[in-house]
Amino acid sequence: MLSTLVGSVLYVVTARSIESDVQERFVRHAKYAQSVISMRIKSYTDLLRGAASVLQSGDTISHRQFHDYVQGLQLARNYPAVDTLNFATWVPDERRPAFEREFTRELQEFLGPAARPAITPPGIRPGYLVMNYIEPDARNTRLYGLDLMANPYFRTQLAQSRDDGKLRASGRPIAALSTPNDNHLGMRLPVYRHGSLLTSTEQRHAAYLGSLGIAFSLPKLLHGVMEEMPISGVRMTLFDIGPREVIGNDTTTWPKMLFDSRASDRNPAPPLDGGADMFTATLPLDFNGRPWQTVYSVPKARLYTDFDGYYPKLMMAFGFLGSVLLYALLHMLTSSRRAALALAQEMTSELRESQTKLQLSHQKLRRLADHAYQIKEIERKRIAREIHDDLGQSLLALRIEAELLAGRTKGTHSHLHKRARTTLLQIDTTIKSVRQIINDLRPTVLDLGLSAAVEWQVDQFQKRTGIQCDIRDDHGEIALPDHCATAFFRILQESLTNIVRHANATHVKVELRLHGNWLSLTVRDNGCGLPPGGRNKYGSFGLVGIEERIVILGGTCAVFSEPDGGTTVMVSAPVVGGPEQPVLAQQQVGSGSAVI
Repeated sequence: MLSTLVGSVLYVVTARSIESDVQERFVRHAKYAQSVISMRIKSYTDLLRGAASVLQSGDTISHRQFHDYVQGLQLARNYPAVDTLNFATWVPDERRPAFEREFTRELQEFLGPAARPAITPPGIRPGYLVMNYIEPDARNTRLYGLDLMANPYFRTQLAQSRDDGKLRASGRPIAALSTPNDNHLGMRLPVYRHGSLLTSTEQRHAAYLGSLGIAFSLPKLLHGVMEEMPISGVRMTLFDIGPREVIGNDTTTWPKMLFDSRASDRNPAPPLDGGADMFTATLPLDFNGRPWQTVYSVPKARLYTDFDGYYPKLMMAFGFLGSVLLYALLHMLTSSRRAALALAQEMTSELRESQTKLQLSHQKLRRLADHAYQIKEIERKRIAREIHDDLGQSLLALRIEAELLAGRTKGTHSHLHKRARTTLLQIDTTIKSVRQIINDLRPTVLDLGLSAAVEWQVDQFQKRTGIQCDIRDDHGEIALPDHCATAFFRILQESLTNIVRHANATHVKVELRLHGNWLSLTVRDNGCGLPPGGRNKYGSFGLVGIEERIVILGGTCAVFSEPDGGTTVMVSAPVVGGPEQPVLAQQQVGSGSAVI
């Protein structure tokens, strides 16, 4: 009864601990997906701000200039979720006749004589915010001339944006573009006259030129976010939880559901997941001042591994057996010599079984370490790709905008031109830093093959430290699996790092050789060598990491060192047939490590 109680307690504690760890891992994945969404929203906000800067950088802009600028952005490729980029001009009532004539003339020059825009809805108002630039759907005349100030809700929002100069985000889907499973949202930013002071509400009101807006598809914006999560079956539901504001006849329930990855035409609003068999995570999201809320949910079974399933049972068995063994020990002390010998014989048998289990556990831990290394490299590669695709593209777009600003101010605004050139230099410096970060995470040259990666790493090491390096590679490029090439590359990195930190060497020789189905890497230096006990120094894991990486591949590791004679690190592993079954290959060739 005592053994059963101990085993049950260990089972419950272990099961709860695993569930807590799995839930925490799920929340981390959800937070990462949330950060990806935030970055995409920011990139579209930056697009709007950049376009507004272009409009404010000059005194005038024509329909053709606006069209050419938007065409140069290549929205379909760089910003696939964008529906339109549009500009509405502020027209006081006294300027309406002159504006209508100029608007008609410019639109006919751009679209042809058939274009005859009119301010809609009709009627006399103190002022109008007339939609007159619409891209890339420039030939759809349905929205040209639309007065945004005619809508009471929009009039209030646009007036506030004009007076405080802040960006306003759409609180509701755009009715003309949205469908039950495809909501379209908008953002608008006020545009002021070039060179005007904007320190007070009165100054902003006097310099107000109009409002620049962007309309985009929310499903397209979120496309691919769920695929990047390493968990299948995750559901994402996005809500607008801002103040409940009624636009026209929109009286739907609140909070407003904007997106559901599980929605369909037959069931556009399925109920949220719940129950004891589900993990859920609710995270906030800021849409340019508009509060959103994202709910992620997934069945618990999708996150549990086979190890998570049997580990609580293993702990229960361990608690039960431990209690039984303790009782057996007490019984042995009070029993006769014959009973003691019988018990010792039984424990010997159990010890052998335990040794067998321990060996199996070592193999499982090694496979787990291999999996962890691969996950780490995949994550590095993915982060490098994300930085390159998202941050790199954003920096490039920002540089283009800054260079355009510098070109427009050259010769006319020397101070602003100087600031623009300074900004260009800062952007170039940031781009170099981003490239260095990407190479630190996972050098792109590794995709060209191990030989090219080794040559690049040695060249970078020589430039960085000034230590003379020689490379010997008689076989050219060697075809081998990606995880194997990555392991050899990381071993070379760690070996060169140890040389810089400890060896005080002036010359390094790197050899990469292929012997049959085995690939070997040798790194020699002429430094001070390993001190006595240096191999097992507390807190030093460099050589341990090298050994573990190569043993996982089913290979061998050896470190040769002589006092004042330098150190040699030599690793080898099978590259044909070996990587698929590293444990079996290890047993056949006698993998391991040696330090001499």
